[in-house]
Amino acid sequence: MAARAPFLSIIVPAYNEERRLPHSLEQIHAFLQTQPYQAEVLIVENGSTDGTWQVIQTFVARYPEQMRGLRSPRKGKGLAVRLGMLAARGRYRFLADADLSMPITELPRFLPPHLPAFDIAIATREGPGAVRYGEPWHRHVMGRAFNLLVRALALPGLHDSQCGFKMFRGPVAEDVFRHARLEGMAFDVEVLFIARRRGYRIVEVPIPWYFDPDSRVHPIRDTLHMLRDLVRIRWSARQGVYDRPKEDRP
Repeated sequence: MAARAPFLSIIVPAYNEERRLPHSLEQIHAFLQTQPYQAEVLIVENGSTDGTWQVIQTFVARYPEQMRGLRSPRKGKGLAVRLGMLAARGRYRFLADADLSMPITELPRFLPPHLPAFDIAIATREGPGAVRYGEPWHRHVMGRAFNLLVRALALPGLHDSQCGFKMFRGPVAEDVFRHARLEGMAFDVEVLFIARRRGYRIVEVPIPWYFDPDSRVHPIRDTLHMLRDLVRIRWSARQGVYDRPKEDRP
């Protein structure tokens, strides 16, 4: 008899995270112990050059009924997230950055009954109720400039597509990630772009967010890569890559 699917899956991409990951996984485990539902945690390592995989194995051995480790030799946050989302079994599937720059205790705000009607709920560091802590001004300016391009080229109306905390209903995650192609940092934009083309409801949840100076995002190199990927998204859309197959249409 197959095991009952959990209510929630938490997907944690982990590239060279041996330092931050242990504390974050302990926080996630402690939080889930206070919740009334069944949950699983999928930690996805891909291409790390440090001891991240050994850390994951340690926690999987410690909490075998709750945590699973996935591994790929290829780098790319988008690849790691896609592997986790498609391997997850939860009714809801939550993407969480390994640094937990948003406290995990904010997670209930992305679930019913706090958030009753949505297909995808994305954390936003902008707008009423959102607070940024410790972020250098130049990082904030670069982030807002990139978001302006994202809104102009792909996602009008969304104020923060790049925050690393997002909740998906299970069937929605399986649909959009099965059709996503990008494996780098701009995967968020592509996934949300696909979701909109399919008519899914996306809502933004203002959060408290704490800047980590050990961020894996390189402000210049990764921004240039993401700009290239924005062009790829627009080109793929024009080629019909993201359109529903005829047999899937209502």
